Amino acid sequence: MHSNEYIQFFDGGIEPKLENLGGKGASLVTMTSAGMPVPPGFVVTTAQFDAFMDEAGITEETHRLLAGLDPEDMAQVDKVSATIREDICSRPVPPAMRELTISAYESLMNRFDAPVPVAVRSSATAEDLPDASFAGQQDTYLWLDGVKAVTEHIRQCWASLFTSRAIIYRLKNNIPNEGLSMAVVVQKMVNSRVSGVAITMDPTNGDRSKITIDSSYGVGEMVVSGQVTPDNIVLDKVTLAVVTEHLGDKHAELVPDTGAKCLVEREVDDERRGRRSLTDGELTAVAQMAKRAEKHYKCPQDIEWALDADLPDGENLLLLQSRPETVHSSKPAPQTAPQPVVSGGYFSGISAGSLKPSA
Repeated sequence: MHSNEYIQFFDGGIEPKLENLGGKGASLVTMTSAGMPVPPGFVVTTAQFDAFMDEAGITEETHRLLAGLDPEDMAQVDKVSATIREDICSRPVPPAMRELTISAYESLMNRFDAPVPVAVRSSATAEDLPDASFAGQQDTYLWLDGVKAVTEHIRQCWASLFTSRAIIYRLKNNIPNEGLSMAVVVQKMVNSRVSGVAITMDPTNGDRSKITIDSSYGVGEMVVSGQVTPDNIVLDKVTLAVVTEHLGDKHAELVPDTGAKCLVEREVDDERRGRRSLTDGELTAVAQMAKRAEKHYKCPQDIEWALDADLPDGENLLLLQSRPETVHSSKPAPQTAPQPVVSGGYFSGISAGSLKPSA
């Protein structure tokens, strides 16, 4: 199957456009085109979302419900959110449109010897921009098997554009609803042995001569959500020498249960907790990947990465996401006061349903 108006494969050779693919989708297509090690997948484009919303009669009703909405009136915001999301989840998707998505999923599965689980990830048109980060604003669903689970969760991602949190964020930041759209990424799930984030600066003070890496065992959601304290390593960006290193407790990890077809939380034994989750070679490889992303995008990057347990050493480091670092990168000089780190994407926005068997 080839890319078309409603489906764009990461390696389909079509120029990535934010208005078609959203922030995440455009980034993944760009990284794939640049030869970076990105797990394969495709994007259900904004054109499909827009056509569905228009044909189902939801667009006009959504504008009416959101007009004049007070972001401080939580009860009304919740009511409007529930109405819009119920419409999106209950109206039928036109058969021809649905068939394109099913064909794309089958085409992706044909790349492997046997069917593989996938991640289904929201990719809104206003996220991951240089001047505003929407990390975690919409949903991500992990370890989904089968076309039924995938199509259902694509619809859930569409609906997540109108959660109360997302509506309030847009209202308070004067982001208009008109022209807002949602693409959805469907991507081979990584069997993460170790994962985390890397920022091509020191986020505590904006020092661009450093690379900061957080890493822990299993899927990276536990790092992003703060459920575990990861290893934190700061390296010199030029020499890649370790400047500071703090071992986290890493008391638990999210790992796949292939029988139950879901992610399960497992306790990490004392031996693994007591050592760094990355070897020296793996640490260097993550730092080099982060530098490569920064060089490609020409600005400080906040990346998500994972070591895939199914791949051999030397081929197992995968780049899951790269977005502009938004806290310090626009500032010309380092700041002395600690600032919050914005992270998310592949791991962020995971709902409780992601940790249970798919229907």
